[in-house]
Amino acid sequence: MKRRWTLYDPRLAWMLVAPVLVLLIFFLVLPIAVMAAYTFFTFVTAGVETSTLTTANWHEFLTDSYYSGFLLKTLRVGAITATLCGVLGYFPAYFIWATTFKHKWLLLLLLIVPFWISFTIRTFSWINILGEQGVINVALLKLGIINEPLPMLYNEGAVILGMLHFLLPYMILNVYVSLESIDRTLIAAARSMGCTSAQAFREVTLPLSLPGLAAGLLLCFVLAAGSYVTPQLLGSGRDALFGNLIYDTIMGELNWPMGATLSIVLFVVLGFFAAIYTRYMGMSQIVKGLGG
Repeated sequence: MKRRWTLYDPRLAWMLVAPVLVLLIFFLVLPIAVMAAYTFFTFVTAGVETSTLTTANWHEFLTDSYYSGFLLKTLRVGAITATLCGVLGYFPAYFIWATTFKHKWLLLLLLIVPFWISFTIRTFSWINILGEQGVINVALLKLGIINEPLPMLYNEGAVILGMLHFLLPYMILNVYVSLESIDRTLIAAARSMGCTSAQAFREVTLPLSLPGLAAGLLLCFVLAAGSYVTPQLLGSGRDALFGNLIYDTIMGELNWPMGATLSIVLFVVLGFFAAIYTRYMGMSQIVKGLGG
């Protein structure tokens, strides 16, 4: 008797997922594998390398404090940016969730409007705000508050501010989605048992929204630590991050083996933090946040 397809037939499942697996293998797994193999190639001179296998690139990375300094600085800036996003993003998310405004979708629409504008253009706009001839300095000079322009651009603070501008909507969306999944009857029950509004928030709302906050922190940290455009436009050479170092190594020095090594290092480090989050929280919350 000929076997029929069933709803939960494993063969049908593999047929449906096969195109996605092929795309993942060719556009994700294979490029990473090639980059990993390239880390063992021998660098000869600018733009020239041989397939002679060596561990010199890894030895240079592990023994040269120049690279570890860049990595630690990148992790620090990423952690600061993620923390600021968490502190500043929770309250707008809570307001959107708790408001009685009938057209709440308008608030969410305003939140995602920045995504309609090019990220590069949004980053460039900070030059017109923080520069010596920017809006802030010109206003302060005209008001007589300062005698000379303040150095607000091309430093670490400007880099963090630019990434905060870019990443804050991601944090708000993740927290909002987590808050939206809370059963409001739990809060009503806490209030009926004598809790004040502050106590109900501390004992019910905040703990139940922590998965969204944690997802936002991870997302903001990974995107900030892997950022290239913002440090390039708003920072100086002293404020470059690991992504800028990778670009300079590959495009400036034409040292592809070392550039591949640095790329794999950043991939592994950020993957380590993502794996820790997945181990304890799961990735479903991030998917919900990205889906709005």
